[in-house]
Amino acid sequence: MGVLVSGNGSNLQAIIDRCEDGTLDAQINVVLCNNRDAYALVRCLDQNISARFIDHRIFSTRESFDRNVLETLNAAGVELVIMAGFMRILSEEFFRAFPMRIMNIHPSLLPAFPGIHVQQKAIDYGVRFSGCTVHFVDEGVDTGPIIIQSVVPVYDDDTKDTLSHRILMEEHRIYPQAIQYYAEGRIEVLGRKVRIKNLSRPPETVLHNPPLTRF
Repeated sequence: MGVLVSGNGSNLQAIIDRCEDGTLDAQINVVLCNNRDAYALVRCLDQNISARFIDHRIFSTRESFDRNVLETLNAAGVELVIMAGFMRILSEEFFRAFPMRIMNIHPSLLPAFPGIHVQQKAIDYGVRFSGCTVHFVDEGVDTGPIIIQSVVPVYDDDTKDTLSHRILMEEHRIYPQAIQYYAEGRIEVLGRKVRIKNLSRPPETVLHNPPLTRF
């Protein structure tokens, strides 16, 4: 894997931990970051993982920055690209280089609330459930085929921070799982739909928020 990151890197850490404990059959070959002060770089130093800072501001175009990133990923032998809080929109050249081999995680139940500040948007809209989504990246913004989702309740007294924390805990669970499905060769993309091969049907669980009291 090659991981693209811009900030704290908590999802990066979750992936590192799962690689180390053997529950994720994958290897991080390189981490690329466009923020010199990102704590994700400290995590890589502590874990002895190859990391490189690439300053997007020195490139005249988005495409020239992406070409530099692609050269670094290819030189590291990367098969799957993992976006873990990478605050850059990729160019078409990037998608051609890694078709359906770029994953991203988003803190909402897509297609609801794409873009940024989504936890506050969910609270303001008044939804009863939110969650997170791992999806393949395409040319749109948070529009690629969905691999796995996790649902969390939204409570009346939630703030952006409390809801974000609850969602983040699920992000750390489902992102490694999505990568493991890929590592096992079990992901098949059929148009907009992702099929996980040899997957037993999950139990039929119905959620209610607020809970039913009589029916």
